[in-house]
This record gives sequence, structure tokens and C-alpha cells, in this order.
Amino acid sequence: MPALAAGVDVGGTKIEVLIIDESGQVVERTRRATPHVVTTPPGAATASVISEALLELLGDDTSLPVGLGLPGMMTHDGVLAYAPNLPSGNGADFTGLMRAHRPGQRFVCANDADCAAVAEYVAGSAQGHDDFVMVTLGTGIGGGLFSHGQLVRGRSGFAGEIGHMVVDPRGPRCPCGNRGCWERFASGAGVARLAREAAIAGRLPMLVEEIGDPEAIRGEDVTRAAELGSAEALAVVEEVGWWLALGIANLTAIMDIDRVVIGGGLTQAASLLIPAARRHLEGMVEGAEARPPIEIVSAHFGEQAGAIGAAFLAARS
Repeated sequence: MPALAAGVDVGGTKIEVLIIDESGQVVERTRRATPHVVTTPPGAATASVISEALLELLGDDTSLPVGLGLPGMMTHDGVLAYAPNLPSGNGADFTGLMRAHRPGQRFVCANDADCAAVAEYVAGSAQGHDDFVMVTLGTGIGGGLFSHGQLVRGRSGFAGEIGHMVVDPRGPRCPCGNRGCWERFASGAGVARLAREAAIAGRLPMLVEEIGDPEAIRGEDVTRAAELGSAEALAVVEEVGWWLALGIANLTAIMDIDRVVIGGGLTQAASLLIPAARRHLEGMVEGAEARPPIEIVSAHFGEQAGAIGAAFLAARS
């Protein structure tokens, strides 16, 4: 099956670049580390790394359209207006930057979680569900909203910044500047923060003994211990699941959805987090007994959903 488009997903730590065919299958892929270098113009270092990766996969061929999924508030015309987890890209015109690197190639830029939602709607876990929310758990939390089968982007293109719903106004400071954003509790960084707090409070003694320093405990240390059956680690996962359910309940009240698709870099912990969120959700949703069931499922495309969806968007634009 011939190649359809190329897709790029820019995350806080890595850049995924791939080519898909018409069914959404990945034909080729490569990966780069995300640069965090402040440049003039903004985003130039990131655009250069993406260009190098595209050169590796496509050579000088500019016939395939390329979609870019970027983390933060994307305008309708492809400018990354604000990115708490990629501040070096604030204000970057990625469409213009990429055209300068690869003249003649068509580029489409969108929010990375919007791209992931498109991938799951077209060929993944949201097929047949016209009203759903995509929740990407990574460094932060991204969101893609579908209503009546249409991606909701809002007036400026900024809809879906669900990670910055404030769930605890006295909570920890977020990179966006607010306190108590949802992503401070239910993202990869949130897992790590809650784990460190639990360790310092003496609730993870076995893990502290293994790691040696409570401040050095990472989210993946907790999920690994939980997968091995550690009761103390499972208690932290249950707490994260509660926070995940709280945000989903808020989204349900706003969007009247029937499905939530969980994706992003934290999907390796989905087998633990999703059951925990399901246990807490019913008691949080308004009128749960009057609503059809709300399903929480894993993303079909896993960590690659953003890049695959970006490619679908480019092919269809």
C-alpha cells in the first residue's frame, strides 16, 4: 500500500517522525530528542531537528504532505501561541519554519492531542464514537475533543487544553503559572510528584530502600513496583486514578461524552490507571444512574497516536 503522508509528534522529551499508508499503518519511523534551546525566531531549533528527521525518511521528496502535532495552544494558522512544556516554542510559526526548510512541501500544524484524537477517531479506539475525549498523559495532559463527529478547536484554535483545568486552587504550581492544574496530579509528572510526596511521608519504604533517595523516585519506578504487586505503590496509583477520574467527570459534565480514550507516554501504566479511574468515576459524575455508561479505554495507537493523527490531518487537509 502506498505511503499516504508523514506525521510528526513533538513532545517534551522526544520528537516522533513517521510515514503512514492509507490504513494508518506505519511504514517508516525515526525519533529525535526534543531540543530546548531558545532561538530567534522561536522554534528554529525544533524545526531544524524535524527537518533532519524528514530528510532521513523522505530525502528530497516533497510530494508527501506532512502533519505536525505540537504541545500547546495552536492557532488555526499554525502558530504555537503558548506551550508550557515547550517554552522555547512559544510564538513559533512552525508552518513557516518548516516551509523554509523544505520548500514545496505541504505542512499542516495542529495541537498534538487533537492529532491523537483524529487518529483514534479515524482508525482506532474511538471509531464509531462521535462524542468522545482524547486524554494524552505525558509530561503534562493534552486533550482532543470530538462533538457530533467533529474536532472541536474553538474560536482561536485553543480548545482542548484540559490539562489546565484547575482541580485544586491551592495545589502545586504548574508550568503554565496557575496552581492545581489537572496535569499536576494525573500526568507522568504528576505521578512522580505524588510518589515523591508519598515517599517523603514514609508511605513507600520499600521503594525508598531500593532507590536510596525519596527525592529521586520517578513515576516509572512507582508503576513498575505496582505492576509487581507492591501494595504501597498500588496505593499511589489508586490516588492518581482518583485524580484522573475527577478530570474525566468534569469533562463529562461539559461534553456529554460516551467514551474517553487514554493515550500518551504514560500508556504503559494504563492497565493500572484505567481500572482505578473506572472505580472512582461513577461516584463523581452527575446523574450517573441516568447516563449511558462512559467507557474509559486505551488508545489503539499508543504513543504513536499523535504522529499518526498528524499524518491523517495532513492527508485530509
